[in-house]
Amino acid sequence: MKNTKRLFLLILMLLTIFITPSFATDTNTSVELATNCPSCILMETSTGKILYEKNAYEVRYPASTTKMMTAILAIEHCQLTDTATVSHDAIFTVPTGYSHASLREGEILTIEQLLNVLLIPSANDAANVLAEHISGSVSEFANLMNEKAKEIGCQNTHFVNPNGVHNREHVSTAYDLALIGNYAMKNATFRQIVKKTKYTLPATNQYDKADRVFNTTNDLLRENHSTAKDNYYYSYATGVKTGYTGDAGNCIVASAKKDNLEVIAVVLGGGKTADGLSQRNLDCITLFNYAFRTYELKTLCEKNEVIKEVPIFGSSKDTPNLELRASEEITTLAKKEENLEDVVSEVTLNEHLSAPVALGATVGKVTYEIDGNSYSTDLIAGNIVEASPILQIVFGSILAALVLFILYLLLKSGNEKDSNSSSKKRKGKKSSKRGNGHYRFTLLHISD
Repeated sequence: MKNTKRLFLLILMLLTIFITPSFATDTNTSVELATNCPSCILMETSTGKILYEKNAYEVRYPASTTKMMTAILAIEHCQLTDTATVSHDAIFTVPTGYSHASLREGEILTIEQLLNVLLIPSANDAANVLAEHISGSVSEFANLMNEKAKEIGCQNTHFVNPNGVHNREHVSTAYDLALIGNYAMKNATFRQIVKKTKYTLPATNQYDKADRVFNTTNDLLRENHSTAKDNYYYSYATGVKTGYTGDAGNCIVASAKKDNLEVIAVVLGGGKTADGLSQRNLDCITLFNYAFRTYELKTLCEKNEVIKEVPIFGSSKDTPNLELRASEEITTLAKKEENLEDVVSEVTLNEHLSAPVALGATVGKVTYEIDGNSYSTDLIAGNIVEASPILQIVFGSILAALVLFILYLLLKSGNEKDSNSSSKKRKGKKSSKRGNGHYRFTLLHISD
């Protein structure tokens, strides 16, 4: 009986050690979030700080979230007013069942129009047109995409097409997509497009109607007043891009902003809950609510705030001290209950700083250390510091003496040169007389 009890206790211990919970744990706290999708991440945009992650570095298929990168390259390589012509391949290489904008072969569209249908209804034909326009071919454009991904800091991303049409070699991670989304949202053009809920293509050279009307694929942006459970509208949502293929599942890179705090959530591999609801949308709402409930941006110092006053060597009695003002505001992400009032700043002044000091001159740097991260900004002079008149007289006297001494050396050197030159001339003349007179004549007389 005792052996049976011991065996039972041993089994319980093993279960406790090796069985992990189904909830993912926040990387910074012990809070557990009930996320449904197999891979997700939550990032604060201004600092890039990860607030939560679950299998965020697991390589997965990104589907149409790929189009964020296509849009970035189009914006950076083209003018919005540039035009591109729709090719045969751009249309007919899009597999059946994938979204498109009903573009016509030979149709001429602006880059801005193509970007709108690329990002709002997720048009795969528009992605191909942009790729061919920029690089000449889809394969060359994919090389450009991969170069940009490395530049942004992606670690496990490889693109083979501009739209996310399924390919086993076309992969990314939640972390990498968060980096791409954060980079893209810093561009005003991209940001303005991805928050739209509807777009209409105008009539063109190949299509004489303006009836190609497209709605956003992002349910978080679509405002409605339904009380149904599948109403996923989130009032703080600001973008970004959805994606879906059978192999990738439901994916999204979503952003939301409340007050001065903006976050990006990436959810990959979503499906449906037991009652038929969208896992990706529910997970985004869970992540957003957690961010806004838990965190806020706190100010360490404000722009032009006086950090310190210091005495300046050589200053006048009327302006003995210098105000050190922060050139920029410094903010940091912190939990709402966290108190940062006791955070100590480190002030570093420029070497040999002395009077006079001009108003607004950069005179040093202030740095704050929090959780191993450094936050710093330049320090500028908040007031004029004049030089002491006594020191000015002393320095003036020293300078005058130095100038006189240099002049003396120059004059002395000049006199010595003149003296040496005169001596050489006299010696030269004496030698000339001897050479032209008696000495030469004597030599000639002996020769006879």
